[in-house]
Amino acid sequence: MSIARWLLACVMAGVFFTGPAVAQRESRPAVGEIAAAELPKEAHATLARIRKGGPFPYARDGVVFRNREMILPRQKRGYYREYTVKTPGERTRGARRIVAGRGGELYYTEDHYSSFKRIRE
Repeated sequence: MSIARWLLACVMAGVFFTGPAVAQRESRPAVGEIAAAELPKEAHATLARIRKGGPFPYARDGVVFRNREMILPRQKRGYYREYTVKTPGERTRGARRIVAGRGGELYYTEDHYSSFKRIRE
Protein backbone atom coordinates (compact mmCIF):
# COMPACT_ATOMS: atom_id res chain seq x y z
CA MET A 1 0.00 0.00 0.00
CA SER A 2 1.37 3.39 -0.96
CA ILE A 3 1.81 6.11 1.65
CA ALA A 4 -0.89 8.19 -0.05
CA ARG A 5 -3.42 5.33 0.18
CA TRP A 6 -2.40 4.64 3.79
CA LEU A 7 -2.90 8.31 4.71
CA LEU A 8 -6.26 8.38 2.92
CA ALA A 9 -7.37 5.25 4.77
CA CYS A 10 -6.32 6.79 8.11
CA VAL A 11 -8.15 10.03 7.34
CA MET A 12 -11.30 8.15 6.33
CA ALA A 13 -11.13 6.09 9.54
CA GLY A 14 -10.76 9.24 11.64
CA VAL A 15 -7.34 8.32 12.98
CA PHE A 16 -6.06 11.88 12.71
CA PHE A 17 -9.28 13.58 13.83
CA THR A 18 -9.81 12.57 17.44
CA GLY A 19 -9.30 16.05 18.87
CA PRO A 20 -11.78 18.41 20.52
CA ALA A 21 -13.89 19.06 17.40
CA VAL A 22 -14.84 15.39 17.05
CA ALA A 23 -15.30 14.98 20.80
CA GLN A 24 -17.55 18.05 20.90
CA ARG A 25 -19.67 16.77 18.02
CA GLU A 26 -20.06 13.37 19.65
CA SER A 27 -21.03 14.82 23.04
CA ARG A 28 -23.59 17.23 21.58
CA PRO A 29 -26.65 17.34 23.84
CA ALA A 30 -29.73 15.57 22.58
CA VAL A 31 -32.93 17.42 21.85
CA GLY A 32 -35.68 16.40 24.25
CA GLU A 33 -39.43 16.68 23.80
CA ILE A 34 -42.17 18.60 25.53
CA ALA A 35 -45.94 18.50 25.01
CA ALA A 36 -47.39 21.86 24.03
CA ALA A 37 -49.73 21.60 27.04
CA GLU A 38 -46.68 21.51 29.35
CA LEU A 39 -45.24 24.80 28.07
CA PRO A 40 -45.57 27.93 30.21
CA LYS A 41 -48.57 30.11 29.39
CA GLU A 42 -46.31 32.77 27.88
CA ALA A 43 -45.10 30.21 25.33
CA HIS A 44 -48.70 29.59 24.24
CA ALA A 45 -49.03 33.31 23.48
CA THR A 46 -45.82 33.19 21.43
CA LEU A 47 -47.03 30.12 19.52
CA ALA A 48 -50.29 31.91 18.69
CA ARG A 49 -48.35 34.91 17.34
CA ILE A 50 -46.11 32.64 15.25
CA ARG A 51 -49.16 30.94 13.72
CA LYS A 52 -50.77 34.31 12.91
CA GLY A 53 -47.56 35.78 11.54
CA GLY A 54 -47.45 38.48 14.23
CA PRO A 55 -47.55 41.08 15.50
CA PHE A 56 -44.50 40.40 17.64
CA PRO A 57 -43.65 42.48 20.72
CA TYR A 58 -39.87 42.33 20.34
CA ALA A 59 -37.84 43.73 17.44
CA ARG A 60 -35.67 40.58 17.33
CA ASP A 61 -38.63 38.21 16.99
CA GLY A 62 -38.47 36.39 13.66
CA VAL A 63 -34.73 36.87 13.10
CA VAL A 64 -32.69 34.01 11.71
CA PHE A 65 -31.54 31.56 14.36
CA ARG A 66 -28.07 30.39 13.35
CA ASN A 67 -27.87 27.19 15.43
CA ARG A 68 -24.29 28.03 16.46
CA GLU A 69 -24.56 25.58 19.35
CA MET A 70 -25.27 22.83 16.78
CA ILE A 71 -27.90 21.26 19.02
CA LEU A 72 -30.78 21.41 16.55
CA PRO A 73 -30.61 19.36 13.34
CA ARG A 74 -28.22 20.97 10.88
CA GLN A 75 -29.97 23.01 8.19
CA LYS A 76 -29.06 25.76 5.74
CA ARG A 77 -28.78 29.29 7.11
CA GLY A 78 -32.21 30.91 7.28
CA TYR A 79 -34.08 27.67 7.97
CA TYR A 80 -34.72 28.50 11.64
CA ARG A 81 -36.30 31.65 13.12
CA GLU A 82 -36.39 32.59 16.80
CA TYR A 83 -39.14 34.15 18.89
CA THR A 84 -39.15 35.46 22.46
CA VAL A 85 -41.15 33.78 25.20
CA LYS A 86 -41.74 36.47 27.83
CA THR A 87 -40.27 35.69 31.22
CA PRO A 88 -42.28 37.18 34.10
CA GLY A 89 -40.20 39.58 36.18
CA GLU A 90 -37.53 40.08 33.49
CA ARG A 91 -36.91 43.60 32.23
CA THR A 92 -35.17 42.27 29.11
CA ARG A 93 -36.17 39.51 26.69
CA GLY A 94 -34.98 36.87 29.15
CA ALA A 95 -33.65 33.45 28.18
CA ARG A 96 -36.75 31.69 26.87
CA ARG A 97 -37.32 31.26 23.12
CA ILE A 98 -39.24 29.25 20.59
CA VAL A 99 -37.29 28.37 17.47
CA ALA A 100 -39.37 27.55 14.40
CA GLY A 101 -38.09 25.54 11.45
CA ARG A 102 -39.29 26.14 7.91
CA GLY A 103 -40.62 22.55 7.90
CA GLY A 104 -43.05 23.40 10.71
CA GLU A 105 -41.05 21.94 13.59
CA LEU A 106 -40.96 23.98 16.81
CA TYR A 107 -38.40 23.92 19.61
CA TYR A 108 -38.49 25.46 23.08
CA THR A 109 -35.47 26.59 25.10
CA GLU A 110 -35.66 28.03 28.59
CA ASP A 111 -31.91 28.49 29.00
CA HIS A 112 -30.96 30.63 25.99
CA TYR A 113 -29.98 27.82 23.60
CA SER A 114 -28.09 25.58 26.03
CA SER A 115 -30.79 22.91 25.57
CA PHE A 116 -33.87 22.43 23.43
CA LYS A 117 -37.10 20.46 23.57
CA ARG A 118 -39.09 19.72 20.44
CA ILE A 119 -42.70 20.78 20.96
CA ARG A 120 -45.26 18.02 20.44
CA GLU A 121 -48.67 19.40 19.55
